[in-house]
Amino acid sequence: MSEPGFDLSDWQTRWEELQEPIADDPAQALPEVVRFVEQMLADADFNLDEPVTAEGDDFDIVRSVTAAREVAQAAEQEAVEPEDIQVALDDLREVYEYLVEDRAT
Repeated sequence: MSEPGFDLSDWQTRWEELQEPIADDPAQALPEVVRFVEQMLADADFNLDEPVTAEGDDFDIVRSVTAAREVAQAAEQEAVEPEDIQVALDDLREVYEYLVEDRAT
């Protein structure tokens, strides 16, 4: 059994560590941010691979993370529009904030 506060502290520390790479080179940082958010979701027992997702927040999370994953994969192989990278990072930030708020309560 994991301690909720411990995960929260680890998540916040890691998120802060990612801010400099995001500012320096968003396209290069995006894949790592995707991996981090996916790990947060796994830690929170959220299954992104479940074929049927609940309506509401869960659907938004799946859509946001899946889209960010696709942009990150494209960014690793080819040039991607900076706007697409920024949208993906903004969506991942929203998922991060949702999970932190949920874990804090």
